[in-house]
Amino acid sequence: MESKQPDLRSPLLSPSEGSSGKAEKLCIDDMLKKYCGEFGFWQLRHFLLTSLAWALEGFHTMVMIFADREPAWRCSGISGVACSTEAKSVCHLEPGSWEWIGGSKSSTVAEFGLICGEKYKVGLVQALFFGGCMIGAGVFGHLSDSRLGRKGSLLMVCILNAMFGCLTALSPDYWTYALFRLLTGFSTGGVGLSAFVLATEPIGPSKRGIAGMSTFYFFSGGIAILSGLAYIFQTWRALYIASSIPSILFLLIVLPFVSESPRWYLIRGKTSRAMKVMHKIASSNGKHIPDGILLALDEEVNDITDEIEINHKTGFESKEAITGSLIDVLRSPLTRIRLFLAVAINFLCSVVYYGLSLNVVNLGTNLYLNVLLNAVAEMPAYLLTAILLDKFGRKPLAIGTQWFSGIFCIVGSLLKYHYGVWTVARMVCGILGIFGMAGTYNLLFIYTVELFPTVVRNAALGCAIQAAQMGAILVPFVVVLGDGIPFVVFGVCGIAGGLLAFYLPETLNRPLYDTMGGMEDGEGAQANV
Repeated sequence: MESKQPDLRSPLLSPSEGSSGKAEKLCIDDMLKKYCGEFGFWQLRHFLLTSLAWALEGFHTMVMIFADREPAWRCSGISGVACSTEAKSVCHLEPGSWEWIGGSKSSTVAEFGLICGEKYKVGLVQALFFGGCMIGAGVFGHLSDSRLGRKGSLLMVCILNAMFGCLTALSPDYWTYALFRLLTGFSTGGVGLSAFVLATEPIGPSKRGIAGMSTFYFFSGGIAILSGLAYIFQTWRALYIASSIPSILFLLIVLPFVSESPRWYLIRGKTSRAMKVMHKIASSNGKHIPDGILLALDEEVNDITDEIEINHKTGFESKEAITGSLIDVLRSPLTRIRLFLAVAINFLCSVVYYGLSLNVVNLGTNLYLNVLLNAVAEMPAYLLTAILLDKFGRKPLAIGTQWFSGIFCIVGSLLKYHYGVWTVARMVCGILGIFGMAGTYNLLFIYTVELFPTVVRNAALGCAIQAAQMGAILVPFVVVLGDGIPFVVFGVCGIAGGLLAFYLPETLNRPLYDTMGGMEDGEGAQANV
């Protein structure tokens, strides 16, 4: 009987050198669920570090409430000059008969004389800031999907915010001040969307909703801290510097420890880098990704006949970068209607949210306390919507929270008196309105992220944020109308937004698609079930 001779070379050959191997292809969501963990230590650390950027956005956005406020005034006490503190406005008093409490450096209104016929300039500079946000959201939404990536965009906007914020404090006149606020708005428009997508993309589908809703705690926390900073730094120039320093600290201390999104690496064809991030996630979470498991785009996973040739040196395949734009979103009937609805709802929601935030100047209450209470009121809204998010879904919450806010705004418009208990009642209506709309505003981010695939996600989110900033641009001109008119406008917008939300699809427990083709295939299959 002839004995079989062993192949002495076989122990020296790796499987990939001896033959071409087939690998199991998984999309990122499946790999997170099976091998990495959906929300472990790595995701928690990454989420907390990245979401700190939201506090920076709160600083740069709401600083205008304090910097552009109209300070209290008093009679100067000069003999022979008529002055009465019972006057409703200083516009009818003789020059020199009155003075600002806290001095002319306390706010831009006092230093640049933005009163009487010049009062419109207060609304103008605030509108310019939100106009800059609208432009920046579109620009950085595209850049974060393409060349810069999520982390690169966040790095860029934080550098610009720190620079423009400090330069704003040096403004010699009103128009220079307006220019730097426009530029600050441009960079601020990219902070939220870059931080939100970067923080939530590495998280598994079952935990992404609650995590996404939690990012806004940092925004509200930033506003609450800002009210304390404004109380400490009573001059507007010092306040702008104090609110810009945290951006520098974020760049130096926090951002170096933040990783780029593996989803962005994947759609840019950098599969090896995406796999390295996934291995880090698994290792930090106490898990392991077996050999032969490779990342793939969702449309490639759906193609069960596709075979991957594993590179024998790296074990990873290289792909061509897949790109997308708003043109692709508009070409697809599925995403086109979603984009139109997301844009309209974000616009209406922004009018209510920023309107109620800026309208505190019309309520006749302590400005620092009112801003603090509004910020604190937002936090239980985030908690409640996060708890109910996976129980009732995105759509019912989007409808309910907008209607809740709209109803209390309508009630606030009916309270015509401006003294005693009526002042407190109007303030409570404003706080409850903020409570409801904060939940919506928070929800809309995670909702919009889930409505679009990775390849166009930031572009679509940037478009929605642009619409929100367009609403914010109009808000200062609504607020200056005073009386009950702002509350009426905010109430109508809240109810209308809830009606539009009826036409959005539910995204609860649906996968986060990578490509347009993957979404169309997946949604088509779901519709046929």
